[in-house]
Amino acid sequence: MAVASALITILSLAGGTAQAKGPGASEGEIDAEGTRSGGDLTSKITYTTTARGNGGAGGNPTPTSNWAPPACWYEPRSAEEFSKYVENTYNETVNAPGQHGYAKTSVGQFREKYKDGEYKDYNLDEADKGNWWVAVQNEDRWMEPEAQLCDREPFWVENGDAPDVENAVTPEILAELAYNRISLPTTEVTLAPPAATKVNLPTWAWLDQTTFKKVSVTAELDVAGLHIAATTTATPRSLKLEPGTDEAETYPASGECVLGADDTIGEPYAKGKADETPPCGVKYLRSSGDGTFNLRATITWDIAWTGTGGTGDDLPDGTFGNDQAVTVQEIQSVNR
Repeated sequence: MAVASALITILSLAGGTAQAKGPGASEGEIDAEGTRSGGDLTSKITYTTTARGNGGAGGNPTPTSNWAPPACWYEPRSAEEFSKYVENTYNETVNAPGQHGYAKTSVGQFREKYKDGEYKDYNLDEADKGNWWVAVQNEDRWMEPEAQLCDREPFWVENGDAPDVENAVTPEILAELAYNRISLPTTEVTLAPPAATKVNLPTWAWLDQTTFKKVSVTAELDVAGLHIAATTTATPRSLKLEPGTDEAETYPASGECVLGADDTIGEPYAKGKADETPPCGVKYLRSSGDGTFNLRATITWDIAWTGTGGTGDDLPDGTFGNDQAVTVQEIQSVNR
């Protein structure tokens, strides 16, 4: 535990002035596949968007419950990969100008354990019999206390044996990590009237069917003989309208417009429907004066995953919304 904690400090220092985002960022930035240069112990999980809506990217879903993807987990590394990592870290640390003596001592102790101590030469002569399992941290949560719970030093696992840790990487962990990689389209509803509505006039609201489709991200890990994957999919379920003022009514009264059988939310206004009640919309009871009301439109997305080996389940619903300005005018009457 002490050696592992010290190693995290060393790795943050090893890159001189580089700003470390996690336990190993000695050379800096994260690339598109979630790895860093310099042989650091960062996740080798890759992410691919496999289905997306047609709208512009808005942002990530916000879970409707107190839930978050894991802050840390364990992944395998081959004996060769692990040996290169330790040797590179050792050389960077001991040769870094002005490096602290305790950092050099700690990284030396870590290297000794796997090279000439408890293990011999990183088990390179047994490379075909097993792999090293190492702790990695979620790059989005590495500053949180939960990210420090994976504090076990790298350990050897024979082929065919299951790692004896609770949070060894699984398809479910991949699915949960893919959750935060989902980029949902901007939630902007179409309104009728489009430019400005009138006091006490029902305003129709709907979403473009071609924009709000399923969005999927696949997370995959293919390293040291382990190949697993999971696809997490968000499906639009309902639209909630919040008028931006208490002096308004929504249709339906709950403000929640559900997805229809034809995968639409709301109904486009058509000529001749002026006297009808919209299935999804809002009616303002006073004008916005010289300003506007901020109509907030929030979509709730059902989120589920499928993974290697026929695995799969639901994940917490997610929401994503935007504000849009609505001008409400008084109805002008003409006295004759």
